[in-house]
Amino acid sequence: MRIISGHYGGRLLKSPPDHRTRPTSGRLRETLFNILAPRIEGTRFLDLCSGSGAIGIEALSRGAEFVTFVDRSRKACALIEENLDKLGIPEDETDVQNFEAETFVGRSHEIAWDIVFYDPPYSADYSVVLHEFGDKKGLLADDGILIVEHLARKTMPDIVGSLRRWRLLKQGETHLSFYEKA
Repeated sequence: MRIISGHYGGRLLKSPPDHRTRPTSGRLRETLFNILAPRIEGTRFLDLCSGSGAIGIEALSRGAEFVTFVDRSRKACALIEENLDKLGIPEDETDVQNFEAETFVGRSHEIAWDIVFYDPPYSADYSVVLHEFGDKKGLLADDGILIVEHLARKTMPDIVGSLRRWRLLKQGETHLSFYEKA
C-alpha cells in the first residue's frame, strides 16, 4: 500500500497481515482525496475504523493539521503507530485510539472534526455512528463533512438528524456517501 500524493507521496505503508481488515482501494482513496483537495489543508481529520491508517496518513500527507485514528483492534492500532513512525510523522500531529467506533463517538470530546472518514466492516450497523454525528453537538464542525464507505447494496439514509447526504460516489461495488450539516 502506497501514499498517493502530498508530503509523503510514494512512500510505502505496512498492510494488515490478516485478511479481516479491508483497506480502502488506492483508486477509491485517490478519488476521495481529489474531492477533498480544496478543503483538506489545516483540517482536523478523524479516521474512524482506521485499519492500517492509510486514509488518515493520506490526509496528513495532503495538509491536514491533525488526525485522530480510531480502531477497535489493538493490532491495527500498533500497525498505525508503526506506519506513523516509519514515515517520521510527528507525534503532535496524531492521536491513535483503541476503541469501538460507537464507543468513541459516544464519548465527549474537546474538539470537533472538520472531516470524518467512517469505514466500518461492511456487515456493521452504521446507524449508531451516523446518529451520533447527526444528533450530537460538537463531534462535527459546523462546516464539516462525514464520509461513509459502504457497499452498493447497503442503503444509506439521505437525512440523519442534522445531517444531509449531498453526494454519493459510486465506484464498482463500493460507495462513498458524503454528509454535511443541513
